[in-house]
Amino acid sequence: MIKNGIYAAGLSILKDNKSLDVESTINHAEAAIKNGLNGVFFFGSTGQSQLIPISEKKDLISRTSTSKFKNQFYVGTGANALKDNLDLIRYSMEFGFQTFLLMPPAYYKGNTDKGVYNFYAEIIAQLPKIKIILYNFEKLSGYLFSAEAVEKLVKDFPKQIIGCKDSSYNLFETLKIPNFKIFPGSEAKLLKGLELGCSGCISAVTNVTHSLAKKVFNDFENKKQQTMNEKVIKVRQIFDQYPLISALHSFMSEEDKKYQNILPPLTLLDAKFKDELLSKLKKVDFEPPKNITV
Repeated sequence: MIKNGIYAAGLSILKDNKSLDVESTINHAEAAIKNGLNGVFFFGSTGQSQLIPISEKKDLISRTSTSKFKNQFYVGTGANALKDNLDLIRYSMEFGFQTFLLMPPAYYKGNTDKGVYNFYAEIIAQLPKIKIILYNFEKLSGYLFSAEAVEKLVKDFPKQIIGCKDSSYNLFETLKIPNFKIFPGSEAKLLKGLELGCSGCISAVTNVTHSLAKKVFNDFENKKQQTMNEKVIKVRQIFDQYPLISALHSFMSEEDKKYQNILPPLTLLDAKFKDELLSKLKKVDFEPPKNITV
């Protein structure tokens, strides 16, 4: 069962031929955990999941079994087809994965509460031991979870629907369900969420703000004065001025050229915007990490 804490929607690192670099992707996740994260979700939207074939996802999932951080790894399917979701989840379960970050199928407009409910209900019917964290991200999926839709899913599937990543930010301030974990999708909302009873955060930018965000979390838990929250918010606000995947890969590539590889139609920031990003981050005393692999 997933614990309260700071999690990253992990980056996927690619080889020059655009295939998934499994070893480097796992190394990146392990390094982030060593630097403070409670865990990493592979194949969320930040991990370019919708662009990576299932065969390569399975290759990574099988390779995680040898990592000492295996129990801190989680999977997002990033798939639209129901059978692709079921296939990848079944395969992951063979390697001990139990908790999955699942977004409703995207692409088709007009997703309804009933249709989305049916999507999760079908997965649970076939895989009743699954634990699901709902992924609320209207910008990508085209569907916005309402409090009522979440409450119905939890009421009908209390053992399977255990939490929500709220990247649309319409739930984390008001949704209150006993024993249900809510993770805002930004560390800029971390402290406010904790004060409201949320469980931490699952964020793209915690790939690089891991230690800062964990400090905010720990200080809240230990009832200490906050010393890093303002900086975490400033860093996140800077990244939010750019496409996140492009900005993160551009930022990380300053210290490791492997991060330059990215799948079309995604692109790195052009030179002007990359320099602008780095300059803004430097002004708040935040620079690329010097040791980003294990």
